[in-house]
Amino acid sequence: MRPMMRLVLGLIVLVGILAAVAVGLPAHVTVARSVVINAPESAVFPYVNNLHRFGDWSPWKLRDPQLVVTYGGPEEGKGAQIQWTSQKPSIGTGSMAISNSDPNRSVELAVNFNTLEGTSLFDIAPSGSGSKLTWSFGYDTGSSPLKRWKALMLDGFIGAEYRAGLDKLKEKIEADRRPTMAPTVGVTPPGGVSTQPEQPSAALPPAGAVPQGATAQPPTGATTPGQAAAPAGAPAAAGSQTASTPSGTQTDAAPPPPEAVTPAPAPKPAKKRRKANQR
Repeated sequence: MRPMMRLVLGLIVLVGILAAVAVGLPAHVTVARSVVINAPESAVFPYVNNLHRFGDWSPWKLRDPQLVVTYGGPEEGKGAQIQWTSQKPSIGTGSMAISNSDPNRSVELAVNFNTLEGTSLFDIAPSGSGSKLTWSFGYDTGSSPLKRWKALMLDGFIGAEYRAGLDKLKEKIEADRRPTMAPTVGVTPPGGVSTQPEQPSAALPPAGAVPQGATAQPPTGATTPGQAAAPAGAPAAAGSQTASTPSGTQTDAAPPPPEAVTPAPAPKPAKKRRKANQR
């Protein structure tokens, strides 16, 4: 037998084996991924029911920022449509159209991924204090052995993209619901009392301290060099001034120093009397 004939017969046998195995493969394949979101069902539902929001978390948009997206029909709910086109062969072209919408529970869509037609479903269920969102894709292979082999690899192709999209959607929903902290601004309430902390005032000098540039004032009753002590009860010397300030009160300028008083010279004895006594 010629080598070419052997090759042809080998290929026919291989195809027969693959077709026989395909008969035992499932006719319907479902790929599903889930994520728990810290938000109630009513907060999650608008993100999957409005296809205009799909571009914010689409896994194909993450892989190709240049993805071209167009919309059709209503903005949300049954009849809403979205189509996308990518230059990357692994993404290609696709479309989704909402066929049924159950508020806060589920959204069903007719999907076409590069001529691979199926049904997609967003199912929302309560999970603790949040919600569990499941994104699934169902594919009917029919009786075609080729479609059944293709469905066998579907989980590897779509599963990773569904996971990336759900993680991005969870991040976006929780970020949108996170409260923002407003900056604290000091406000003076009615009555003129401010809520701002008071600034420390300049410290007053201790008692007896003389400010810089001022002349020290001697205490009451003290004498300065060159001045005779005045007897008790004597009036103050002419030209002297006594500055009296209340205790704890700081004056603007120190009073001028008292004038020095020159003591009177002692009287000299008379020379005539001394001469008379000698005689």
